[in-house]
Amino acid sequence: MRYVLTFALICSIISTVGCGADAAKPRQLTEEDKTPYALGVMVGQSLESFALTPKEVDLVKAGIEDAVHNKSLLEDATPYREKVQEWQRSRIAVLAEKEKASGTAFATKAAAEKGATKTTTGIVVTTLTPGTGASPTASDQVKVHYEGKLIDGKVFDSSIARGEPATFPLDGVIPCWTEALQLMKVGGKNRIVCPTELAYGERGSPPLIRPGATLVFDVELLEIVK
Repeated sequence: MRYVLTFALICSIISTVGCGADAAKPRQLTEEDKTPYALGVMVGQSLESFALTPKEVDLVKAGIEDAVHNKSLLEDATPYREKVQEWQRSRIAVLAEKEKASGTAFATKAAAEKGATKTTTGIVVTTLTPGTGASPTASDQVKVHYEGKLIDGKVFDSSIARGEPATFPLDGVIPCWTEALQLMKVGGKNRIVCPTELAYGERGSPPLIRPGATLVFDVELLEIVK
């Protein structure tokens, strides 16, 4: 609930965030406006797991505005904290099931493409560039370049974009990576489709990775770090 109160404060002082009647107006942001507006965007993203309907969005806005102006219809919202948390959990479960269904369909299609193989755990691996070096073990550290995407193609992480390879122990990453990179050879590049059970599961990694999300990685194995 702390984020909602922060958002309320933003709404009370900056009309460009889009509270109340101003929400329908085109937003014209000055450079000075962009920082507090960005805070509002981040707060809004933190509410994504609620999957709010238009009616519920209106009720949330009403609660924010009433709280800001000390006109709340609830004398004390604290007793509703547990209900809000339960509501969020139920919405996350629904979102996760939808994401799982979409991810399963995506992985099935990917596994049917030429050159793809599917492991017994459900990981789909496609060799983009064969490697010629050694293969790492689960206890090794590796240096890689990678790009992680959601199944809709949205990039959520990329060492390529940062211009700096990543180095990490294979036993310290998501299970999908631990398994899939052991199937690679140094110098190789693979596309890896990770089922949610071997990625971030039903919790996801908000705000970029939704609960139940299947993930796609293009990974180039540069080196086994000794």
